[in-house]
Amino acid sequence: MRKAWLGLGGNIGDPIASMGRALRALDQRADTRVVAVSSVYRTPPWGKTDQAWFHNACAEVETGLEPVALLDACLSVEKEMKRLRAERWGPRTIDIDVLVFEGVETLQDPALTLPHPRMTERAFVLVPLAEIAPGLKVDGRTVEEWRRDCDLTGIEKARDDAGWWQRG
Repeated sequence: MRKAWLGLGGNIGDPIASMGRALRALDQRADTRVVAVSSVYRTPPWGKTDQAWFHNACAEVETGLEPVALLDACLSVEKEMKRLRAERWGPRTIDIDVLVFEGVETLQDPALTLPHPRMTERAFVLVPLAEIAPGLKVDGRTVEEWRRDCDLTGIEKARDDAGWWQRG
C-alpha cells in the first residue's frame, strides 16, 4: 500500500454531499482506504470565472493501485455519479484529481501527470492539502511553503466537522 493525495471539488447540485459520496465509494474499494480528509472550503472559480463558486477538499488515501489505475478508479466514481465533461474548468457535479503519489516524484503518462499540473498555483488545492499534509514535498518545497506563497483571496472554510465525508 502506498499513499496518494486527491483533490475533490464541484459546484453543481450539492458538492459537499457529492464529495462525501465519492470518498465513501473509494473507501469501500478493497484496494483503497481513505485515511485523512481536510475541511471543506468554498472557493472562487479558477480558469473559467463566470460560474458558481466551488466547494473543495483534499484527501489522503492508502492504495494498492498504481497511479494510473487510481486515476481510473477516481474517473469510474465520477462516471457513476454522472459527471459530464462538457468544458475545461467548467461547472461540474464532482471532480477527483490525483495530485501526488508516494514514491512517484514525476510521471508523464498520456492519462496522468504527477504532480498534478499547476497544483502549486491553486489555493483551492493548497489550502485543504496543507491542512492534512503540510510537510508533503512537491517540486522541492512543502505544501505549506507553496500555500504561504499563494493568493488566498476568497478562500473560506465551509465545513470543518471531522468525518463530514462519512455521513450520507
